[in-house]
Amino acid sequence: MLPSVDRDAIGTVSDFCLGVLRSGDLASKLAPPGSLDDGEPGAALAIDAPAREEGLAMSSGAEPLPRPGALGDPAARALCLARFAHHELMAVELYAWALLRWPQAPRGLRADWLGVLADEQRHCRLYLERLSAHRSDLASHTLSDYFWKHASAIAASRRGPQAFLCAMGLTLEQANLDFSLVYRDAFRAGGDEASARVCQRVHEDEIGHVALAARWLRALSPERDEVERYVAAVPFPLSAARAKGRRFDLVSRRRAGLEPGFIEHVRQARSSQESGRGPGRSRP
Repeated sequence: MLPSVDRDAIGTVSDFCLGVLRSGDLASKLAPPGSLDDGEPGAALAIDAPAREEGLAMSSGAEPLPRPGALGDPAARALCLARFAHHELMAVELYAWALLRWPQAPRGLRADWLGVLADEQRHCRLYLERLSAHRSDLASHTLSDYFWKHASAIAASRRGPQAFLCAMGLTLEQANLDFSLVYRDAFRAGGDEASARVCQRVHEDEIGHVALAARWLRALSPERDEVERYVAAVPFPLSAARAKGRRFDLVSRRRAGLEPGFIEHVRQARSSQESGRGPGRSRP
């Protein structure tokens, strides 16, 4: 088990990220970064998995996410809120993981990653507040390791930070441009306007995260257009087919500044299951 750290002693980005990954409790993982020094980030550090206290342990599977039409049921709303909160928690951990793994990434990129990490912390807290309003918590639900399953493929990629940008910003977060709106409308139809507003807040921030990933991928990759950049760097089994939901939101992708050709590439992408080449996996 990874040792705990003294959060009062944190003064650098690297130490802060170590605290996120080595602390198993929610309070430590969601403590905002504040003002940190990143002048000398130190040597690269590979961490295979985050520390988690017993109630936050991850598993390889989770019950299906309720369909949007089921959110008139408070239990279904609670399950959705727990799933979304945990997605945000995994994102917090993975941005900390990236900052530790690539200390020599451009300073501007590292500052942007830290800013996104803070956004993900805030999103997680918002969902947890709504989950508490439904008299539930994360420990009452099965927590899938879906995001963390992709860490080894990202780490193995020769594209390094570009692979992370494609996996997180241009796949998982791009998909949430669609999912956040679908479930915003579903919470609203189910009578939970407060949770709908949280989904809208997350959606707005997600546009910025997708824009950030696209901007940095352009800066770091030599390929001529956005489709080439993405295809060259996205780590298998992630792909454009996983960068969207069933309801494709064109407006938010345009707002994120994605190139028209890339937007169409994602829109037309089909999973192996859809194309008949084998079993596919959907975002939980």
